[in-house]
Amino acid sequence: MEPLHQLLMLSSLLLVAGICFMPQVLAAEQDKVQIVHYQPEQVHLAFGESVLEMVVTWNTRDNTNESICEFGIEGLQQLAKSPHGPTAFVDGGAKKATQYIHRVTLTKLEANSTYRYHCGSQLGWSATYWFRTQFSHSDWSPSLAIYGDMGVVNAASLPALQRETQRGLYDAVIHVGDFAYDMCNENGEVGDEFMRQVETVAAYVPYMVCVGNHEEKYNFSHYTNRFSMPGGSENMFYSFNMGPVHFIGFSTEFYYFTQYGLGQIVMQYDWLERDLIEANRPENRQKRPWIITFGHRPMYCSNANSDDCTNHETVVRKGLPFLDMFGLEPLFYKYGVDVELWAHEHCYERMWPMYNYTVYNGSMAEPYVNPGAPIHIISGAAGNHEGREPFLERMPPWSAFHSQDFGYLRLQAHNRSHLYFEQVSDDKKGEVIDHFWVVKDKHGAYGSHL
Repeated sequence: MEPLHQLLMLSSLLLVAGICFMPQVLAAEQDKVQIVHYQPEQVHLAFGESVLEMVVTWNTRDNTNESICEFGIEGLQQLAKSPHGPTAFVDGGAKKATQYIHRVTLTKLEANSTYRYHCGSQLGWSATYWFRTQFSHSDWSPSLAIYGDMGVVNAASLPALQRETQRGLYDAVIHVGDFAYDMCNENGEVGDEFMRQVETVAAYVPYMVCVGNHEEKYNFSHYTNRFSMPGGSENMFYSFNMGPVHFIGFSTEFYYFTQYGLGQIVMQYDWLERDLIEANRPENRQKRPWIITFGHRPMYCSNANSDDCTNHETVVRKGLPFLDMFGLEPLFYKYGVDVELWAHEHCYERMWPMYNYTVYNGSMAEPYVNPGAPIHIISGAAGNHEGREPFLERMPPWSAFHSQDFGYLRLQAHNRSHLYFEQVSDDKKGEVIDHFWVVKDKHGAYGSHL
């Protein structure tokens, strides 16, 4: 065969081989394409340093280098940016999965107005959500949903909370610790799924939180990074005002996870006392007479388990063992806290007004009219895979009502003298299984029972 013919045949074979091989090359190149995740997800709100500031928080998988919110009453004509852009958050698990947390504060909002907003960057935007601002004064009646211990699996209360939030029933939500079960699990994917699930609540009303024991992993890093509470304490303790109520959120976990240092207990206790002193200044207590605290692990409970609230010397109540220092029951009593909200026990329990295991009802006929001590309420039954909590066979005399039903608490602060509470049962398809009024014509320090 002539060399020229050989060259032509070889060229033809190479051409055919190239054509056959090209799709495989392209497929291999396609397999190497890196998918980027610039779309915002897990959108949620929180109060800023006042009820006329709103902090919008969301996540992206990849770094967009900017964090923007467009918002407004008539349209999306206003713009707010984070001056620092997103913050990288690295999960402590084996994969060291990284995501980017975005925070933008919307300031100088008009009171009693409905705002529409979306968030993102030039690389991708969220859907458009809405929220309604509140009054900066105290002469209005806020309504809240309150619960703890809600997981990704068996989140029994979530459908009702989603529906009622979309109907405008609530001005805010308080989640009293224990999220997702647990946010750190599966390299943080369980936390991501939980935040997606609650977005239909938390993107429309302020979702105020406190830390629980299920957030402890990696020094509470998922909790401190995912949420954006006011006060600058990494979400651990803070306060905010709504209508006639001064709310105080704090960490009970400082008392249990002391490997992170005892200084956190001292720092929080000092802050709590300063905040309570400020709330009790005559001009402040007159304007917002109700003081309501929320923390995860209760001082009292009547559950048949090994939790220390069933025991007499609860560490949150009495303080550090052997020292009896930094206990919160004397502190809250001294400064006239009206109601103490708890979770941790997967149940609902309402106590009579109580201090140091002694009941101080206002009267036999009207125990919650001018009571002589704080009222403790546990609402930790929003639903998770751990199930329900059993109760003691013989209930203590300070327990007024208890239920194992999954459900959540509603609060309406009617005015300076009347609070209304009701517990909703998911088991009974939204039936109110307990309700009561707290009535006070005078607020402040209680009598001397110390």
